[in-house]
Amino acid sequence: MSNSYAFHTLDVFTDTIFGGNPLAVLTDARGLSTEQMQQICREFNLSETVFVLPPEDASHTRRLRIFTPGRELPFAGHPTVGTAFLLAATGMIPLTEGETRIVLGEGVGPVPVTIRVENGKPVSAQLTTAQAPEFRNDAPTAPEIASLLSLNVSDVSTTSLKAESVSCGVPFLIAPLTSRDAVSRAKLDRATWEKVLANRWSKEVYLFDASAVSTGGAIRARMFAPGLGIGEDPATGSAAACLAAYLAKHASADAALSWTVEQGFEMGRPSILSLSAEKSDGKISAVRVAGKSVLVSEGSLRVG
Repeated sequence: MSNSYAFHTLDVFTDTIFGGNPLAVLTDARGLSTEQMQQICREFNLSETVFVLPPEDASHTRRLRIFTPGRELPFAGHPTVGTAFLLAATGMIPLTEGETRIVLGEGVGPVPVTIRVENGKPVSAQLTTAQAPEFRNDAPTAPEIASLLSLNVSDVSTTSLKAESVSCGVPFLIAPLTSRDAVSRAKLDRATWEKVLANRWSKEVYLFDASAVSTGGAIRARMFAPGLGIGEDPATGSAAACLAAYLAKHASADAALSWTVEQGFEMGRPSILSLSAEKSDGKISAVRVAGKSVLVSEGSLRVG
């Protein structure tokens, strides 16, 4: 006898169908084992699949379990933003015109999400990271990063913005490159990854165009995560949160800071991520990631 589970798919960090980062969400995953969740994630074969459960804390809206094809994650950005949008768009949570605030329980703890509502419908969602940023100066050398990304050493930034390991729940190697062209030319070398990153704290790579930071233009970025079973990800909220924390750390002024990140363009899945951070007395007090989502499909999955 099989059980049926309702699912939806969305494109996240885009307002256009077939753009952004695809996401699958099972809106009521009660009764599924961890092994079954991992199998379902591999069946969808998307970068992440979300399993929604009743909250464990009465002050939370829902509990989320998030899986990549490789393993379960304690936190992820596009699943958080997309699931919040889905719950709002399908009437599973009550909405307040203007802003609706919810809390999603994840492995890292409670993740606050603000849903922007216009004419009774969700427009976008913004998460605030549950964990304060953690920084480690254990990044590979510039020549190693160049080899890792199949680039020249001159393509790797070594000025005030240089590679650093950052986590807002999931660690990433934040790798600044000298130009948008270098970002587009990058190609992960798996043998070098196995040698220089596979056994480090930050195993995943988020590379970005450092030259765009000073101009204030959109920052082009890409993400490679072979350790999670993801060759390249079209839009990575958890990595973008790390980038926001990194840029805030290196910003000279205490202020409310914001950036726009373009990711997934090289994959034909253009995604727009809106990043912000608050910094006072040299300390980062908040990191946020926001974006739009589009509903794509719905159906039922037979398990058992």
